[in-house]
Amino acid sequence: MTIITTDAAVAAVEEQMTVLAGNIRASMRDAALCIDPTLQPFGLKLMRTLERCGPTPAGALAENLVVDKSIISRQARALHDLGLIKTQTDNDDGRVKHFALTPLAVKKLAEVRANKSTRLLSRLQNWSGEDLTRFAELLARLNTPD
Repeated sequence: MTIITTDAAVAAVEEQMTVLAGNIRASMRDAALCIDPTLQPFGLKLMRTLERCGPTPAGALAENLVVDKSIISRQARALHDLGLIKTQTDNDDGRVKHFALTPLAVKKLAEVRANKSTRLLSRLQNWSGEDLTRFAELLARLNTPD
């Protein structure tokens, strides 16, 4: 039996995470292309954030996505031009604007998920529910700050 040191195990995890990051970038690019040929992967990331969080102000999106607010503004303009997001006024404070998905965006995101043609979705589809749950738990553990 081969004994692997913690350092070697961490190096193996880092290597696999590098491969995973590349696959995630490729999957994001593929999914964005399925929605619209001009959609940037970051636009898809913004759409998925809105899908998860609901209508959200630009500042909160910038904080959530760890980018400058100007990047959100530029991407929101592009998404708006594609008919994928709309602007809503906050019910409590009329000065605050929220970005929200349009019905077209909701439909397109559902189509991408149903298609399962991106690299990761097609690979994960063959995993058991138990494996997927455990993988999600381990990723959540990795992503949770100490």
